Amino acid sequence: MTPSVSYMGLLRQNRAFRRLWYGQIVSELGDWFDSIALFSLLLRLTGSAQAVAIVLVCQGVPQTLIGPFAGVIVDRLPRKTVMVAADLLRIPIVLLLLLVRTPDMVWLAYVAVFLKFTVTSFFEPARSAFVPTVVREDELVIANTLAGGTWSVMLAMGAAIGGVVAGILGSDASFILDALSFLGSALIILSIHAHETHTAIVRTTSGWQEFREGVRFLADHRRAALYTLSKAIWGMTSGIALVCTLMGNEVFPIGVGGAITIGLMYGIRGVGAAIGPVIAERLGGQSRRYLRRSLGPACLVGAAGYMAASGAPSLPLVLLFVGCGAMGSSTQWVFSTTLVQFNAPNRLLGRVFSIENASFTLSFAVSSFLVGTVHDQGVGPRSLMLALGIIGAVVGLLFMVLLRTPDEAETVAPTVPGVTETP
Repeated sequence: MTPSVSYMGLLRQNRAFRRLWYGQIVSELGDWFDSIALFSLLLRLTGSAQAVAIVLVCQGVPQTLIGPFAGVIVDRLPRKTVMVAADLLRIPIVLLLLLVRTPDMVWLAYVAVFLKFTVTSFFEPARSAFVPTVVREDELVIANTLAGGTWSVMLAMGAAIGGVVAGILGSDASFILDALSFLGSALIILSIHAHETHTAIVRTTSGWQEFREGVRFLADHRRAALYTLSKAIWGMTSGIALVCTLMGNEVFPIGVGGAITIGLMYGIRGVGAAIGPVIAERLGGQSRRYLRRSLGPACLVGAAGYMAASGAPSLPLVLLFVGCGAMGSSTQWVFSTTLVQFNAPNRLLGRVFSIENASFTLSFAVSSFLVGTVHDQGVGPRSLMLALGIIGAVVGLLFMVLLRTPDEAETVAPTVPGVTETP
């Protein structure tokens, strides 16, 4: 299937999406400056992988507990307003990290991360639900691939540059840059003009009833539920983020606390994640049938990359294979997001994406905590990476079995002009 618009064409022609994209660039670049600096700081202060694992848990717990209910707010209020408010609230929260200077202040890092991701529980579903408001349905794959690729490029740039900044200038510079990035994102998103139709809906039900409506939708539409939960299922391999940190800190340390190597590990993941969905889309197109059938193979590609990296003898080879693994992981992420947007009504998207975000972050937190705990018991980063690769292969095979048959959306007439889809 040939895209109705190119990546650059979408950015040139669609001012609202372009500004949303600019805001994403600014915010996510700062986020990765923050993350690499914080991981390196905690390893330096505590010497424990579990300290980093606890941070990852603090990222996941608020999104798991609050996320599903945040979706009700996202579906009631203008999603642009929710995003701007979330950006502004995260500025003072990030600056709390400047106070973490000794081991007895590490607890404040956990509090700051918990608060930051509590607010993120509102921002991310709002952004995902906002995309169909500013692009046509036949532009969704391009828009989501561009957003996913941008996340990946910002991971590459933010991690690589952030690792250097943290390794040379220290963590404080990274935390300040992250706070400034949220201010920039808020100002850019505030300038977007878009008509949000979901706010015109007259609501006579309570927030709890609206939350239950979102859950009922997924219960009644099993394939939509599988797409929504697919990130959480693949998220059982999410401990790979911590493993990459450990590989940089213990196996190939460069810079203070291995900060430069950690930045390279995250950076190459960003490069792989940026090109993976683009290559996959070029190979098979944008049909719903192709997106569905790609989820399993994408996971297998990710798993193969991580298994190969676990035994690679040199840093360049480890980086190459980790990048290949990220290609598959990112393709699964972008394609599943688009399938959710295809299969859920706009008025429910905030709740559906909140449930998706909550389930994934729970899976991410559990996987990361287990990796940190097992590592502190003496299991090395290479063994952990191999184990996660094997889990990923099982997930990929499971998706290939569960997604053999077409979903409900594939039985309706396609909306993209000149395109015919067959199950």
